[in-house]
Parts: sequence; structure tokens; C-alpha cells
Amino acid sequence: MNILARQLTERIQSRTAHVVIVGQGYVGLPLAMKAADTGMRVTGYDTSLRRVSMLRAGVSYVEDVPSAQIEAALLSGYTPTDQAQDIADFDIAVVTVPTPLKEGTPDLSFIEKAGQTLATYLRPGALTVLESTTYPGTTDEFFCPILEQSGLQAGKDFFLGYSPERIDPGNSIWTLENTPKVVSGINPESLRCIDAFYSTIVNKIIYTGSTAEAELVKLLENTFRHVNIALINELTMFANDLDINIWNAIDAASTKPFGFMRFTPGPGVGGHCLPVDPSYLAWRVHKSLGHTFRFVELANDINNHMPDYVVTRIAALLNRERKAINGSRILLLGMTYKASTSDWRESPSIAVAEKLTELGAEVRAHDPHLPIDTNIPFSVPLVSCTKTELETADLVILLVDHPNLPYDDIRNHSRILLDTKGRLRFEEFQGELL
Repeated sequence: MNILARQLTERIQSRTAHVVIVGQGYVGLPLAMKAADTGMRVTGYDTSLRRVSMLRAGVSYVEDVPSAQIEAALLSGYTPTDQAQDIADFDIAVVTVPTPLKEGTPDLSFIEKAGQTLATYLRPGALTVLESTTYPGTTDEFFCPILEQSGLQAGKDFFLGYSPERIDPGNSIWTLENTPKVVSGINPESLRCIDAFYSTIVNKIIYTGSTAEAELVKLLENTFRHVNIALINELTMFANDLDINIWNAIDAASTKPFGFMRFTPGPGVGGHCLPVDPSYLAWRVHKSLGHTFRFVELANDINNHMPDYVVTRIAALLNRERKAINGSRILLLGMTYKASTSDWRESPSIAVAEKLTELGAEVRAHDPHLPIDTNIPFSVPLVSCTKTELETADLVILLVDHPNLPYDDIRNHSRILLDTKGRLRFEEFQGELL
């Protein structure tokens, strides 16, 4: 083993390594907390002064990380900072910055800036791991050259690898610790160092043969979900036209113990993964091979138009009551992209709200995971889900099935109810399913 790799491994095992987590969001903050639990010195670096200020005060903005956990980490050596010089002596740096799409093209500007910052302070024997979701080839072809601007050679003077994040916000069963961790390195020494680090945090490590394989893993996982969600969403529209209860069909199909995986319909897809990750893969395929990834293109088309379909169903329900969308008071339940989280990035609920507002509806919204003063787009007022709010709405739409919604009141006090998640289908329900 390379002597530098051996020395780093020893520092990890003795818990004397200095760990820097670049980005303190939904991925980086839980990782920083777990690393701090091991006893290693951890620096959480984020360019947002607001985030850093909250963390220094022991206040969490990520629901999966309680404020008490941050307070305990602060006492054990966790340091949040927005000052780059605070990372100067790092042994391990993990990059968990956003990778959005910009006009259909991967935006790697956050990775680039993180790499440039790390290159300034990179020293022999350090390990850098990229966790941000991206297209295959990013680590070797894009990130590595930025780090090598330090004058050090990857794989020899410092170690480099990729490990796709698998954080599922709001999931209390599968956490960072017990979800198998996929890892890769640009050479055997890098892989050994990465294995040593993540073995202190997670229960099980899965090795891949290259960083490109590891990068493809995350895109494969989410493309699989994206395509199958599109399949069930399109089938839901056809089933409604054929007057067939899609939910009963899904329940029955789910009893098959092999060859079937359950997916359910909804108002669209959202968050930082499903609307973005498959497009990264499609972009890479087109750029490198000149081919169109037809499954992804079709899935994007179906899932992106589900909010339009929801609005069409709303119009039909109001029409039965001799009402138009224009002038109707509509209450949306759930504005985040999935249940049990406060993350509303790319949420289809936002798209539904925008379309209804454009059609002249008086739109109001409730989400138990968003404070009423949350500044969500399109100036939709957030309200409490009271009996009065339900009764005065011409139509109530369940868009996100948060467990802590008042479902008895929703069922009993909504004049017209559209349940897009099938949450109320087993109860005494007089509304409509998607």
C-alpha cells in the first residue's frame, strides 16, 4: 500500500483525521453528523451564511437531523463555517453540492467551485470524494483535473473517488447508516482509503470497478423509478377513461410474490433527483454517442404533464357542480415533493398551483411541514387545515400524503375532494381518486 494511503488509513482508524463536508444540505448535513459521531474532527463548509449561522446556533433546517443532534455534534468538535480557510488542514473532503440542470444541460458550476476551493488547500495524502449526482465520467474527466491544479497527482499524491448519495428524506427505516454505500476509487489505494472512511459511518460497503460505474449507479436507480412511475401514471389516465379503478388493480398485482414491483400514481415527480438525474444520463448518452435515450424522453414527457392532467380532472369535477376553475376557491394539501419532508424543490404541487392560479382560481395551500410564512412561488398563501378552511373550499386536492394531515376532517368536511395519492381509498370516502 502507498505509504500516504497507509498513513491516512491509520488516522481514520485512530479517529484523528480531519473531515470536511462541502455542502451542508439534505445530503451533507446528515453525513457530517454521522462523521462527527465517530469522534473525528468534522468541518461543515457551506457558502450560505444563513445555514452556517443556524448550525452554529444548534438549529437544524433538515428534518432528518434534529437540532439536538447538531448541538451534541458542536460539543464534540463539529464546526460549521463559510470561511474556506477553515478547511486548510483537511485529511478527507466529501463534496455534496447541488448539480441542477440548466436549460437541459448539467450545471457543474457548484462542483467546479468546490474543486477549486479544495485544490487551494489540498495536501499530500488527502482523500477527496465526490457524492454529488452527476453523469458518468465527471470524477475522472472534470473533477480530477480541477484538483490536480494544486500540482499534486491524483492516485499518487492524493486519493480520489466517487460515492453516490442515497439519502431518502423522511425515510426513518432506511437511513444513511443502514443503506448499503456504493463506493469507487480511481485506483486501488484510493478505494482502500474510501473504504476505511465510509466503514466508520455505514454498515455495508458495495464496491464498483470504476468511478464511472458508481456514477451510473445513482442514475440507474432513479431512471428505473422515473420510467416506472411514468408507466403507472400513463396507465392511470387510461384506466380512468376506461372507468377502471387503478388502485385496486395495483393492490391485486402487488400480491404477486415475484416479477412485479409496486409503483403508484401521483401528480408528478419532484425533488432533487427524479426530475433531474435521468436527464443527466440522457444528456451524456446524446453527447457521447449521439443517441436519444427514448425511455427517459418519454418518461419526462409523461411525468412533466401530470400536473396538467390533475388540472384537467379538477376542471371536470367542478364542471359537474356547474362551476368553473375561474373564481373557484381551491385548497391544496401538500406542497412538498414527497411525504414527511419540507423539501419543495421541483414539487409538482407547485406546478398545479401555478396552473390553477393562471386559470383564475383562488388557490390556498396547507402543508404541515412548511411554516405558514414560507415563501413558496406564485404567492400561494399557506393556511392551517381547519374545518372552516375545508368547508369554504369549492374543491380540496390531496397532493402529498403527509402522515400528519387531519384525514378525518379532510374526509368529513370537504365538499369535493380529489385524492391524487390514494390515501383515503380504504376509508369511507365520497371523493374522487386520481
